Amino acid sequence: MEILVASAVGLMTAVGIYLILRMRSFPVIVGLALLSYACNAFIFASGRIVTGLPPILSKTAAGYTDPLPQALVLTAIVISFGMTAVIVMMALGAFLESGDDRIDLAEDDK
Repeated sequence: MEILVASAVGLMTAVGIYLILRMRSFPVIVGLALLSYACNAFIFASGRIVTGLPPILSKTAAGYTDPLPQALVLTAIVISFGMTAVIVMMALGAFLESGDDRIDLAEDDK
C-alpha cells in the first residue's frame, strides 16, 4: 500500500510540475491544483492514520491516531480552493483583456 501511495504522490507531483511549465494559463492552474493534491496526500499518508483508534491518548486505548495531519490537510484543502478561485479569476481577466490565454514572457519593444 505504501508503494501505491508513494507512486501516486510522485506521479501527481511530476504531472503538476510539467503542467506548471506549460505556456498556457489553464494548464498552470491545473498543475498548481495537482501539486496541492500531491502535498495533501503526502501529509495525510505521513500521519499514519489508523482506523478504529481514538485521536486522544487514554489508558484503555491500545494506541492513538494523530489528529494533526488531518487538521493540516483540511486547512490546506480550504486554502487551496480559495487560491484556485483567485487564480482562475485572474486568468479569466487576462484572457478577456488579451483574447488569448498564452503566457508571453517576451518584452515588447515599444
